[in-house]
Amino acid sequence: MGILDEFEKGLERVVNGAFAKTFKSGLQPLEVTAALRRELDTRAAVVSRDRILAPNRFVVRLSPSDYERMTGLGPALVDEFTQLVQQHATAQRYSFAGGIDIRLERDERLSAGVVRIDSENVKGEVVWAPVLDIAGKRYPLRKGRTVIGRGSDADITLDDTGTSRKHVEILWDGTRGQVNDLGSTNGSKLNGQPVTKAVLQPDSVIEVGRTRIVFRVLAQAAELTRPDGTTR
Repeated sequence: MGILDEFEKGLERVVNGAFAKTFKSGLQPLEVTAALRRELDTRAAVVSRDRILAPNRFVVRLSPSDYERMTGLGPALVDEFTQLVQQHATAQRYSFAGGIDIRLERDERLSAGVVRIDSENVKGEVVWAPVLDIAGKRYPLRKGRTVIGRGSDADITLDDTGTSRKHVEILWDGTRGQVNDLGSTNGSKLNGQPVTKAVLQPDSVIEVGRTRIVFRVLAQAAELTRPDGTTR
């Protein structure tokens, strides 16, 4: 399977269901992904026999209408872009000076359907951040236990009558995630299979009731240092 096929497979997770209506016309997420891929390939530079350095900070400039539609999906879409950039870099053996940082910006000068990307190499620490993506919202995971269910006493409350008050818990020990079903009435699934207790791999999909939960571990940028010594 080619890398662009992988992009398409990944983005299907974001632009299905309720999101599909948002992208019936106008600029598509796949077009942004293709532009990011081209930017990586164009700007990648051979610095030694075993190292090809690619930019790790991207500003994706969009027309006002496209910006509203893209940002309307919340952080889940940027998470997808970040992960797919990471996948492409791995496939092409590119290296980064720091964590990947992607920002969407509104540009009044651009027409609908046009995307422009500015990129740069920025030094910085990579912070591996575990998050849960639920219905377009991002929930950072803290170390310890996070309970998910429809009860008001759950750490993440779901508006889903198919879930129990305390349906599942996600455990994070700082390096590894785990999902445990808390004796729910309707049970839980992990990647389409019934689950009671299991270790979570990045991009695992947990299903409870009608709700889909994606567990991600993102390579995010910490405080970044530009080549001129300034930070942001």
